[in-house]
Amino acid sequence: QVQLVESGGGLVQPGESLRLSCAASGSSGTISVMGWYRQAPGKQRERVAVATLGGVTHYADSVKGRFTVSRDNAKNTVYLQMGSLKPEDTAVYYCNAAFDFGTYVENYWGQGTQVTVSS
Repeated sequence: QVQLVESGGGLVQPGESLRLSCAASGSSGTISVMGWYRQAPGKQRERVAVATLGGVTHYADSVKGRFTVSRDNAKNTVYLQMGSLKPEDTAVYYCNAAFDFGTYVENYWGQGTQVTVSS
């Protein structure tokens, strides 16, 4: 079955950087969109940044200019480079991959990785 394995979360101070990685395995489908969502305590899950197979990227307004999403399609891997981190970036970050099987698309989620920004 499809697995999304995330890594790279942790505790950092405000202004520091962190890089998240997510590798997908277990399917022969094409990943049309792959990216990151986050959920802070007491809040709804929100989209942070995603990248299409063709390299088009979309960012939440709150992270534009600070975060960069990228993909390695050959490795079915997506990265999130986070810079100038703020306490409000604290959340569980989830990797998401939309697999295109031709006649249907199916979404998969990673288990989540905690990012904490605190002094």
